Amino acid sequence: MKKFFPLALRIIVAIILIQTLRFKFTAHPDSVYIFSQVNLEPYGRIGIGIVELIAGILLLIPKTVWMGASLTLGVISGAILMHLTQLGIEVNNDGGILFVTAIVTFVLSAVILYVHRNDIPFIKKVV
Repeated sequence: MKKFFPLALRIIVAIILIQTLRFKFTAHPDSVYIFSQVNLEPYGRIGIGIVELIAGILLLIPKTVWMGASLTLGVISGAILMHLTQLGIEVNNDGGILFVTAIVTFVLSAVILYVHRNDIPFIKKVV
């Protein structure tokens, strides 16, 4: 159970990140609308999609989990900030599901990074 739970968290976050890519990479109208609202269409949409793909892959590789979690925290922090400042909690009558998903992803990534804190090479090991 001790090893399964962190792995499950990694898989959940990777799935969340990777499943959103089809919307970003196929220029789904909702994705285009969101990135247009924050003046990042189309380059931001595609660039952030690439970063999310990299983060999702890094989360699934044992030696790079800390990098994937850190990258996810950065990207999702930006998404949360955009929701709070420009987009609003509810976007296109989604009931706030994108915002809630971002919060869940942020919290899970923080837990993953905490669990793997001793793997970060430039941080002093914590016993």
